[in-house]
Amino acid sequence: MSLSPDVLAAAPGPTRLVGHDAAVPGGSPVIRPEDAQFHAPTSDDPLWAETNYFGLYAGQDTDRPMNIGVYGLFREPLGVVGSTVSVNSRRVTMPWAADYWDAWEHLVVPQPSNLLDYTLANGLHVVCSEPNKVWDVDYSDAAADLELHFRYTALMEPYDINDPDQDPKAAGRDMNKTWGHAYAGHFDQTGHFEGEIRLRGTTTPIDCVSTMDHSWGVRAERQTSRLSWMHAHVGPDLALHALFDFTTDNGPDGPSPLTMTHGYVLDNGVVRGLASGSGETTRSGLYPEHIEITVADAEGRTWDATGDALTTFPWQSQPGVVGHNSLLRWTLDGRTAYGECMDFVGMGELGRVYDRVHAAAAGV
Repeated sequence: MSLSPDVLAAAPGPTRLVGHDAAVPGGSPVIRPEDAQFHAPTSDDPLWAETNYFGLYAGQDTDRPMNIGVYGLFREPLGVVGSTVSVNSRRVTMPWAADYWDAWEHLVVPQPSNLLDYTLANGLHVVCSEPNKVWDVDYSDAAADLELHFRYTALMEPYDINDPDQDPKAAGRDMNKTWGHAYAGHFDQTGHFEGEIRLRGTTTPIDCVSTMDHSWGVRAERQTSRLSWMHAHVGPDLALHALFDFTTDNGPDGPSPLTMTHGYVLDNGVVRGLASGSGETTRSGLYPEHIEITVADAEGRTWDATGDALTTFPWQSQPGVVGHNSLLRWTLDGRTAYGECMDFVGMGELGRVYDRVHAAAAGV
């Protein structure tokens, strides 16, 4: 694919897109192969960021389902990248109590910067051999006796939550929320993960359908809005991915009504955007324990999904926010499915939530 000169930036290293953070209604698909690469910032805010997230699982149909997350948050204007790798088969509320947790906040962005092929000092190597289609991920931590190797192969084209031609809710996006700016450029994509993980002498094969994402935009250190990011995967023929808003008004152990903001269903190779949806999450310490959602796709079909948590883990993609993460076993369209839910709440709001808890306990 060729790009006109006004789209390209003069920058060292691989070609990157400029100003690519809005959909063009009625035009060609907004997400292009070039979007797998770094983008030139459209803002002079030093908190401009690009992310790659690979969420997957292993042993999901055994008595030890294992949730795995590999993440990079690149802040090119600052020359640093934060990276986390998590492996968890337990119910934990402290990251170090999981099977494995590693977090680096100030790794140097390798130069020339290249999101299609990078190696970080924490042991992570990522290669995108077919942009937006195939990624190979390798991670080693000899001290922990951890080897993680997998290939991700897309089952669909990238889903652009900002493109009205793809997403029926795109026109109503609230850019005033911090996640709106962080997702100024964003796609979600469901694919097939294949590989293996060896941790402390035990090797577990990886063979699952799950969902990854890639974002670019200004990502605030203090998140002041919430995001529930969830999905359920029956297999290559059926998957549902959705983003919801929620409140913490009912406290860490109270139910949370859900309001859908974006999403899609992948049904026998056909992707349909979600036009509406709602539900409720039952919580324990803000972690999703039970979720019930009903969504309607752009063609009017209704989909019901119910999930129950198998694991819990406090994922911090960055210091200012906690993703209350659960791997769930779902029932979707009457079939068994697996997928995670991450409910992100910023530190300031968490402080207020637990302040109310302590005040109530003290009878204030």
